[in-house]
Amino acid sequence: MMNAKSQLTVTFLPDNCSASVKHGVSLLEAVRKAGIKLPTRCGGKAGCMMCKVSVESADAGALRPPAEAEKRKLGSLLDEGVRLACQAAVWGDVRVHIPEDPLKAAVRRRLEAARRGEAEDLW
Repeated sequence: MMNAKSQLTVTFLPDNCSASVKHGVSLLEAVRKAGIKLPTRCGGKAGCMMCKVSVESADAGALRPPAEAEKRKLGSLLDEGVRLACQAAVWGDVRVHIPEDPLKAAVRRRLEAARRGEAEDLW
């Protein structure tokens, strides 16, 4: 079903940045347009599974349903809202959760702890 809007909004969490894209554009293209780094090695062929993102069930209909290649690769992860950014095409406005880089997550946790006045002996 074609969306009536000419431009769709993809919002990437947790950074809350967004990109305007046309109907049918892959999430991987939208990620790049938003200037977000999302690893991939296979060139968008559903081979490396590095571009996993998650979408809440309320937004699942804003993406093209998974094709066979994505179903084979993700299996039961699809039930948890995990999609391959290289395979999922945007059909409507959608919010997408990008996995946080482990180092960035550790730094964020340290900063949050420091703001709360908690001391950690990790440094």
